[in-house]
Amino acid sequence: MDLEMRQPLIVGNWKMNGNLPESIRLATSLKNQFDDKGNIRVAIAPPFTALYSVSIALAETNIQLAGQNMFWEESGAYTGEVSGLFLKDIGCHYVIIGHSERRQYFHETDEQINLKVQAACKSELVPILCIGENLKERKAKETLSVVEKQLKLGLKDLAIHDFDNIVIAYEPVWAIGTGETASPEQIEEVHHFIRGWLKRFFDAPTANMTKLLYGGSVNPDNAMDLMKINEVDGLLVGGASLHPEDFIKIIKFEENA
Repeated sequence: MDLEMRQPLIVGNWKMNGNLPESIRLATSLKNQFDDKGNIRVAIAPPFTALYSVSIALAETNIQLAGQNMFWEESGAYTGEVSGLFLKDIGCHYVIIGHSERRQYFHETDEQINLKVQAACKSELVPILCIGENLKERKAKETLSVVEKQLKLGLKDLAIHDFDNIVIAYEPVWAIGTGETASPEQIEEVHHFIRGWLKRFFDAPTANMTKLLYGGSVNPDNAMDLMKINEVDGLLVGGASLHPEDFIKIIKFEENA
């Protein structure tokens, strides 16, 4: 297949970090260090309150914006929620959906996540669907069954054309923010399984064009090795994305090859 179809994608998830001045400083520092050669796509997901200001700060770059979450309705009596239309209006290209922290702390179900994925596609946003097992499930050798369930329910009722812009991020819960990173063999096994599942339940062209990201304690020291793993098309970066120097090193992983 044409590898250009799966241009590497690096996404920085700031999570609940950064007030407005801090977010602007972080975005400006990233902008000043970003050397866009066009061979890698880059996106950052600041807090909702900073999205507009960060979009202004990055206006002259190719760094794209992502929402950290969204609601599945376009508008209505849903106090405190943010719709896909709002994210699109403010300049977002991507939206992270089903992150393990949303599943763990806010008890989001696969059914709710599926509604969000469908709504993101309707709003012309690129959903980054996060899936992954916890430590108990890994030890019980349930990884692939958990991943399959999250894929099956999270992608339910989607049309083939929706996959033109869907991204899937494998994030083993036990490796998020712990300093632990899944082994290359573990990552390749799961990514290979995901690609195979997409081929079985959709078709080969769909599977081949879908970007598969890895996330879980990604840092400048392991980015290059992670990107060398078969079927890894990019990275979802947490804590390291809050440090422009580290995030830039991750973006420039090819220079360390």
